[in-house]
Order: sequence, then C-alpha cells, then structure tokens
Amino acid sequence: MNISHYKYNNGTQRRIRGFSLVESLVALVVLSVGLLGVARMYVFSLQNGRSALLNTQAVILAADMADRIRANQTAGIDYAGAAADFGCVEGGVDCTPTQMASNDLLIWQNEVANALPGGQATVAVNVGTFPTTFVISVLWSDVGSPQPAQYQLTVQI
Repeated sequence: MNISHYKYNNGTQRRIRGFSLVESLVALVVLSVGLLGVARMYVFSLQNGRSALLNTQAVILAADMADRIRANQTAGIDYAGAAADFGCVEGGVDCTPTQMASNDLLIWQNEVANALPGGQATVAVNVGTFPTTFVISVLWSDVGSPQPAQYQLTVQI
C-alpha cells in the first residue's frame, strides 16, 4: 500500500491510506450493474438460440412434407385433405395414392406436434397453376412472442 504525505496550509501533515468506504461502494455498484448486464445478455442469447433451433426444425419438417409430396405426385390434391391412417402402410397391403397422402399427412402432423411447442401444420394446394403449387405451413409457439411463429414453404410439383 502506498502511503503519501500531504501538507495542508496550516502546516499539519495527514497520512492518506487505501480507499475510502464511499469509493469502495461506488466500485461495487458499478461492478453489480456490469454483471447484471452480462446476465441479461446471456438470457437473451439463450432465448434467441432456442428460437433459431425451433425455426430450423420447422424448415426441416416443411422440407420433409415437400419430399413426401414429390414421392407421391399422383395424389396431388389429396395432400390438402384430411389426415388418416388406413392401416395399409404397415399392414402389408398396398395403399392407393390417396390413402398414402392421408397417411403422410397424419405422420407429418404428428411429427410437427411432437417436435415444436404448440406445433400445427397444414398443406394448401393450388391446382389452378401449372405446375401445381403446394403451400406447406408450420406454426408453433415461440418463447416471449405473443403471436405464433410461422414458416411457409411454397413448392411447385
């Protein structure tokens, strides 16, 4: 510790040692504010990382449905219908393209519901275009957002 001597106007000397209590408290407040800022940035990065992960999962699931539609092009408009399990996929019986489309929708919607919080999925078909346009939509609940997040993929097959 550095000890200094100061002379006052009246000729007396006073020794100054270390820091005062006020200086220490000010330093503690500044340090506390800085640490709170670091903690807030950490929480913010965790939230954004989770949102990015859910968005990536939605993109993968939408691409999965696009691949299912490409694999069963003859069903076309049936992908906008209701999801159902006809038991033909695992039962050793051949499925019609319509049955396969309904089964694909059922499996895909279950995957979306399991992979994303509040996940919902739809397929809209526009046969008025050539080639036929499919709009694949995936919705989910995102943390800290009052509205659901959405990813939409448009493919022409």
